[in-house]
Amino acid sequence: MTHHFWRSLRLFLPGSIVLVLMACVQGQPPKAEIVVKPSAMTLLRRSAGTSTKLLNTNFMIFGGGGAPSYNEIAIEKNVFYFQRTLKVLSPNGNWNDRTNIWFANGNDGRKTVRYIDGDRERFKAPTVAPINGSATRSNLNLALKTEAESTSPLFFYFTGHGSRNFQDENNNAMILWDEQSMPVRQFTTHLDAMPTEKPFVAVMVQCYSGSFANLIYQGGNPKRGIAMHDRCGFFATVKSLPSVGCTPEVNEADYQDYSSSFFAGLSGVNRVGKKVSSADYDEDGRISFREAHAFAKIDEQAQDLPVSTLEVWLQERLSEGDRKTILSMPIAEIIKQGRPEQVMVVRSLSQSLGYDRQKSDRANRSAIKQNSSLNSSLKQTYSERITMELLNIMAEKKVKQSGKANWIGILEKLLNCEGRSL
Repeated sequence: MTHHFWRSLRLFLPGSIVLVLMACVQGQPPKAEIVVKPSAMTLLRRSAGTSTKLLNTNFMIFGGGGAPSYNEIAIEKNVFYFQRTLKVLSPNGNWNDRTNIWFANGNDGRKTVRYIDGDRERFKAPTVAPINGSATRSNLNLALKTEAESTSPLFFYFTGHGSRNFQDENNNAMILWDEQSMPVRQFTTHLDAMPTEKPFVAVMVQCYSGSFANLIYQGGNPKRGIAMHDRCGFFATVKSLPSVGCTPEVNEADYQDYSSSFFAGLSGVNRVGKKVSSADYDEDGRISFREAHAFAKIDEQAQDLPVSTLEVWLQERLSEGDRKTILSMPIAEIIKQGRPEQVMVVRSLSQSLGYDRQKSDRANRSAIKQNSSLNSSLKQTYSERITMELLNIMAEKKVKQSGKANWIGILEKLLNCEGRSL
């Protein structure tokens, strides 16, 4: 790391955090006398809440199935919706000039997009435009290598399918065209080659996508420690579960998936052009990525369990004892500790389930099991989202009160990254 980089980092983090990070990168244990004082904690929290917009952002979109048999039209329509989202967010901007798209078989004219016409399965050629080419592993490798030559922020969107690595769920993969794959660690190796100061945000909606939360680690490997790079991501579901949304049905009004909800929250306009309720939960005049993520948790009426890099990292800080204690606490007491978007998630979902927030999560879930009208798969999903949000809130509190400078530094770094906006 250069002297210039560490000097720049001190502009955003207290000196004690920087010293710990320097020690970790240099392979040295942090000095015992390094502590985070209350004043430093206040500064960190304030900096996380005042994140700025990502200016001059490059957009990289990879999408499509691995073959025509599962290259559904909904995936193509996700690309179109993201393009419309960018236009809403920057009607007079140059987003189109800064957007690069690789989709399925590219522009070779083959009919590979699967859709349903009445009761018949049909195929058509992709109509994504402008398009760079096919969504192959070699093109992804080259695209990421090109981005490593720039310090401009990069927003990466993957819409397609994913595969589960049953031997190591921390290294699941994206499925690319021609049945090729890109595992977490191979993908993150490319991210490691980028400048450390280059902001990187990913939105990935494939099955088992939560595994890609490991992109915060060096080489995508949790055993190697947090990378110094400024990167984070949002994922349709946890690493052990499939996601929804890859359908050959044509009518977008029927789509219920993470992409639909996340980009609706981010732009304020859903995929059929209607305005939605504002996701500006902290009322600061802009929609952050984490607020759009919270909007998706509330809005998406499907069986996804959305997670972010920070949320995955936080829950790994909890012991089984911590979890039992948290889930036995009154919900109303827990949400007093939450950020505005977290409070909105818990309140909205608990209201839809008829939860008594004066009682614990455990007590409310027990009541659901005994009530057949609430015991649907969707209601169970909402219940699980509430549980995860409560754990996130209290895990964050645990980190802040831990006195561990390295934990607090990671927390605030990820809060800052996820708190940015377009």
